[in-house]
Amino acid sequence: MNTLRGYITLTRPANLPTAIADIMAGAAVSLAMTYPDVFTDLNIGRFARPVILLSLASVCLYASGVVFNDYFDRETDAIERPERPIPSGVVTARSAAVFGSVLMFAGIALAFMVSTISGGIAILLGAAILSYDSMAKQSTVLGPLNMGVCRGLNLLLGMSVIGFPVMWWMALIPVMYIGAITLVSRGEVNGSNRSHIRVAFLLYILVVALVAGLYRYGLTSMWYTLPFIIVFCLMILIPLWWAYRENTPDNIRRAVKAGVISLILLDACIAVIFAGWQAGLSVVLLLPLSLWLSRRFAVT
Repeated sequence: MNTLRGYITLTRPANLPTAIADIMAGAAVSLAMTYPDVFTDLNIGRFARPVILLSLASVCLYASGVVFNDYFDRETDAIERPERPIPSGVVTARSAAVFGSVLMFAGIALAFMVSTISGGIAILLGAAILSYDSMAKQSTVLGPLNMGVCRGLNLLLGMSVIGFPVMWWMALIPVMYIGAITLVSRGEVNGSNRSHIRVAFLLYILVVALVAGLYRYGLTSMWYTLPFIIVFCLMILIPLWWAYRENTPDNIRRAVKAGVISLILLDACIAVIFAGWQAGLSVVLLLPLSLWLSRRFAVT
């Protein structure tokens, strides 16, 4: 593994499109609720700059989070995952810490270029990222909750495209969803996590129910929304079932990978409900990129 690939590997490239999907979904909600005709009038172009800036900010913040995750886990990875860039010596721990810091400051700066509200949310997101990486992930309860808060704040970052996030309570949906994935990931190394998978299944079902319930606020026919929800359910539940049936580390990793990548489909469901099938399809187009990258770089 050369040095450049080592730095790229630290950022989990396959996961980065999911961060953009959060921004697109959040922006779709805020724009649709504030300017109901913005999508039908094809006047979305005037919001392109803030959406792009927030997407770049989100990518930088997400990348910083996974870099710091490897930095704080370097001693454990030296035993369990010695092939990772830091324990293998491809990237030094000090260099990783500097890299993660630069990415985080860049993400916050990009968010402030949109508005002070966006910048404030980015600061909170950065704090939540560091909290998870350094301390909270060691806790069975606080770890999944903290990770979920990171995703919830990322959705709010997208919603801040026009100022204070409307329907801010929707951030609870990714909080529960990521909490479920984090619970499943507890068995990536040793397996034997059926109890966590059962809880994760219930959280998945609750997330699907809440997303379907958003229809009452949306502007799109259920017939356009239903296919997105069905595909999302298949993507997350089939691997989860196999991980429960054959509770091995490999199957658990597949379930976690499917859950992470399916964040794009979750965001697509939200986007299509509020902004129409075109918006949902725009988010789904990130999925092939994420899948392609997942074949070349680790997701977890």
